[in-house]
Amino acid sequence: MKNLASTAVTALAPMVWGTTYVVTTELLPQGHPLFAGLVRALPAGLIALAVTRTLPRGAWWWKAAVLGVLNIGLLFPLLFIAAERLPGGVAATLSAAQPLIVAVLAVTVLHQSPTVRSFAWGTAGVAGVALVVIGPDAALDAAGILAGLGGAGAMALGVTLTKRWGRPDGVGPTAFAGWQLTAGGLFLVPVTFLFEGAPPAVDAGSGLGYLWLGLVGGLLAYTVWVRGVTTLPVASVAVLTLLSPMVAALLGAVLLGQSLGPVQLAGFALCLAAIAAGQIAPKSPSKSPRKSTSHPIEERITR
Repeated sequence: MKNLASTAVTALAPMVWGTTYVVTTELLPQGHPLFAGLVRALPAGLIALAVTRTLPRGAWWWKAAVLGVLNIGLLFPLLFIAAERLPGGVAATLSAAQPLIVAVLAVTVLHQSPTVRSFAWGTAGVAGVALVVIGPDAALDAAGILAGLGGAGAMALGVTLTKRWGRPDGVGPTAFAGWQLTAGGLFLVPVTFLFEGAPPAVDAGSGLGYLWLGLVGGLLAYTVWVRGVTTLPVASVAVLTLLSPMVAALLGAVLLGQSLGPVQLAGFALCLAAIAAGQIAPKSPSKSPRKSTSHPIEERITR
């Protein structure tokens, strides 16, 4: 399997994001999810800019702004709306649709050939997450469903555009993540204060939670994530997001006493199968050998 080390490092990002539910419910003040998203993004972005001392140039000012709004600024509010209006399992399952959306965008934006494989395993991943997290009392809400799908679509488009635009020469993943975190955080400033008002009081426990979300869930996670997005196949990266609800479910079982039965374990197995299958590059169609009349040096140049 190619790029195994890069894949393992990139997988750390969605695994860290899977801790957000436990941190939010157990450490942070309730009723301020947008403020949590703002704290997760803006300070981490400013730290990255201060450390790297690298700012966008030329067209990368608007490109970084677009990526920051898609990957962070729009994603956080939409996910929080989905979480408020839907049971957590339904919201997580909608978020797991991201690999399927990326499979569509890979065809329309990246002009890649569609494959049954990517759609099949993307569907299997959504089904696996549904088995893990959806309970029997799940209820549906139209606005919540639209918000959940919108959040998944925003990040899927952000991942796809990152793959299309690449990373500027000479700009490391920390600086590249810092641009996006700062842009997304600045977008969240008016949104947060418009809908939530003044920030909550911060005690020792919530301070620890905000530090985890900002430094680990923000700066570290997004740095390894953008590195993976720019170096690995887009479908391989997208399917790694299935790790986030899986980690959230595991932490719920270990720390909060939530049960995992045979159905949930089957869902875990299906998710892992989808993730593993997503890392296997499809075989290129074989071509019949042709006798070349080119000079060897000319042949190498034209390849």
